[in-house]
Amino acid sequence: MKISDLTTQMARVNNNKTEKQAKVSRVLTFSCVDGPGNRLVLFLQGCNFDCITCHNPHTINHCNHCGDCVSGCPSGALSTISGKVIWDPVACTNCDQCIDVCGHKSSPKITTMTVSEVLELVRHNQFFLSGITVSGGEATMQLPFIIDLFEAMKSDAQLAHLTCFIDSNGSLSKQGWDKVLPYLDGAMIDLKSWQSETHNWLVGRGNHRVFETINYLAEQGKLHEVRLLHIPGKSDLEEEINQVGYYLKGLPADVRIRLNAFQHHGVIGEALEWPKCTKQQMQSFHDKLYAIVQRPMQTPEVYT
Repeated sequence: MKISDLTTQMARVNNNKTEKQAKVSRVLTFSCVDGPGNRLVLFLQGCNFDCITCHNPHTINHCNHCGDCVSGCPSGALSTISGKVIWDPVACTNCDQCIDVCGHKSSPKITTMTVSEVLELVRHNQFFLSGITVSGGEATMQLPFIIDLFEAMKSDAQLAHLTCFIDSNGSLSKQGWDKVLPYLDGAMIDLKSWQSETHNWLVGRGNHRVFETINYLAEQGKLHEVRLLHIPGKSDLEEEINQVGYYLKGLPADVRIRLNAFQHHGVIGEALEWPKCTKQQMQSFHDKLYAIVQRPMQTPEVYT
């Protein structure tokens, strides 16, 4: 190895020690459903909700290196070294068998990315992008990384035109949002139920903070979209249609409302026994809500 190459490598290692890093479950270089326009999306690992209906349950916890997934990997992409599960992305065929056998709601296929590495990826795709969205898991559990990433983008002459969005469950405190607001262009927030008791049953926590987040981001002009998941017979959004409708009607006119239909894709556990939301059920829910809200609401195009 040349001296210059060694110096560059050592500099990169030293920089990574001080630079913010994130545990990343997946990266989509192009997405048209995670915010406005065409977006690069980072799905961060780890979530503080434990949703029964989660369609990405492998993003909830961090790998505990139990090794249950190693022996069954058909491509030999997993091994155990010094008590830790090691993933070889080159050998991996992404069959996701490791995720299917994981009883910890995690994945061994997690990478660590620095702010600089993400910026390099954004630069490579910048001419095709409208912006970047950080999702999860729950993105805001790695808030210091997001702040540094968004700040770096806003101060970069080549990237400053790209919008910075967060897709969140709304659990972050007002103080937390205040730290990222100077660099945030918008947020998408999930409203999973109206009553806190129902919310606690569905996700393991109440929804008081979620309402605080929606209200605060709306006041700050940073609320891009509110997303509602319709689970017929399980969630209370249709049962509480009047309260939900008038609440949504009170949001700023530029806030988008998206209605999602419960499906089985990616879901594990008891929710697999629940009936899927049909197109007819979603249309009925939409019509009842629209009678109150009187504004466009996006509904699913595909029902699996």
